[in-house]
Amino acid sequence: MAILLSCQNLSKRFGARPLFEGLSFGLCEGERSGLIGPNGTGKSTLLKILSGQETQDDGTLAPRRGLRVGYLAQQDIFETPPEGFTVRAKLAGALDGLGLEDYEVDSRIETMLAKAGFTDPEQPVAKLSGGWRKRLAILAQVIREPDLLLLDEPTNHLDLEGVLWLENFMSGLRSSFLVVTHDRRFLERVCNRMIELDKRYPQGHFNSVGNYSKFLENREAFFDAQVSREDSARNVVRAEIAWLRRGARGRATKQKAHIDRAGGLIAELSELEFRNSQNRSVTIDFTASGRQTKKLVHATGVAKSRGGRKLFGQLDFMLRPGDKLGLLGSNGSGKSTLLKLITGELAPDSGTLKQAEDLKIAVFDQHRDQLDLSVTLRRALCPAGENVQYRGNFIHVNKWAHRFLFRAEQLDFPLSRLSGGEQSRVLIAKLMLEPADLLLLDEPTNDLDIQSLEVLENSIRDFPGALVLVTHDRYLLDRVCGALIALEDGDHGFFGDLEQWEGWKTGRKKNRKAREEKLEIEISTPS
Repeated sequence: MAILLSCQNLSKRFGARPLFEGLSFGLCEGERSGLIGPNGTGKSTLLKILSGQETQDDGTLAPRRGLRVGYLAQQDIFETPPEGFTVRAKLAGALDGLGLEDYEVDSRIETMLAKAGFTDPEQPVAKLSGGWRKRLAILAQVIREPDLLLLDEPTNHLDLEGVLWLENFMSGLRSSFLVVTHDRRFLERVCNRMIELDKRYPQGHFNSVGNYSKFLENREAFFDAQVSREDSARNVVRAEIAWLRRGARGRATKQKAHIDRAGGLIAELSELEFRNSQNRSVTIDFTASGRQTKKLVHATGVAKSRGGRKLFGQLDFMLRPGDKLGLLGSNGSGKSTLLKLITGELAPDSGTLKQAEDLKIAVFDQHRDQLDLSVTLRRALCPAGENVQYRGNFIHVNKWAHRFLFRAEQLDFPLSRLSGGEQSRVLIAKLMLEPADLLLLDEPTNDLDIQSLEVLENSIRDFPGALVLVTHDRYLLDRVCGALIALEDGDHGFFGDLEQWEGWKTGRKKNRKAREEKLEIEISTPS
């Protein structure tokens, strides 16, 4: 495969802290690469460097002559459009400077609009939802037909239907691309190469050909080899040190060679120990109340409307200890409203929803409204004193903070200075201190890196109480939830897995299209 772009020994620092050092890799034609890594490793910065938006501190970047690069930033959709600026105008503006004829411009615009599902090209961009603005921002890069497309978190602001659209859209692209995303199912279905940035690796990154599951296999094999190499190096160092301590007789040159070898092995062992010690992530373990009640929540014929619009009706479900229920639906379909019904914050319009007596519910709020951003991290994690009580044991706040990957110097920062992912970790830390029969998690995965997602997944799978999970992370839903409820247009459906839900969605879309076509025929046919 022909190389589109290569980089050698790229390094970038912010202040005294290096984001990454000595990165060397190439991107080739036909590659659909996923770029992952813990938060703070420089994924977004690397994309900006590859796109020419920023410059590296050291190293060289060598694009192929005449390479056309498209770049989508995370915050692209937040640019304020001019008054009356339309969807068509946005795409037409993206084609400026390409020297296309008017008919070519029109053809490309019509093709893109059809692929993305836009029905009104004259709709003002300012009136689009965040998800539709994200679709438009993606189209504005793809319509230029770049050789290499760089996408930073393209699934942000998309609901599940939008993510499914993006998967199909990206799978049909002729352009090669490098995409930063935490959506593991997207990586599994779309990408044929994975690159992980992390200081755990000798070269600062790990490269794996294949999709996400193949990457997991290759990474596990690499770490196993690293641990074996550390054990082997430690044994050799012990042997060399023992030989030197015995003061074994021999030529001075031989003794010097042993000393030099021992010094080199000790340095190598130290480096291996450091890299292997970095293989950690947030430790998440929710506390159950130990309740033995068989029925925690029982809903019968529950219906709810908001603002004159029906969200769902005649909804029946039961939650028992160990049940893991996922909620699906587009933005505004009623998922958060259903969670409020379960907590008792709202009452159903009809039907009944009964809670077990003294039911203990812990709630993760996607908007993080439970956090006072003026409070320091220390007081948020430990409201009083210097210790938190977790499962009957007292843990010092410094150790508790370290468990969630916070540095000691961050303890006196106000929460407003923390990133979105760090604020999410604070909320999770608070939830862990609450014994609960039922966990309600409303978009807990927002801003979490893949390592933290993996630990969250294992924790909620092991939680003995009941769980209701709202998330756009389909990988998490599929691996954790034994049942799914989908809410859509006032209707609902029950499913065993995502594949059943996707089939239901496809069938509804086909039926809707058939009804629309039939209506058009009836209207156009003279009576």
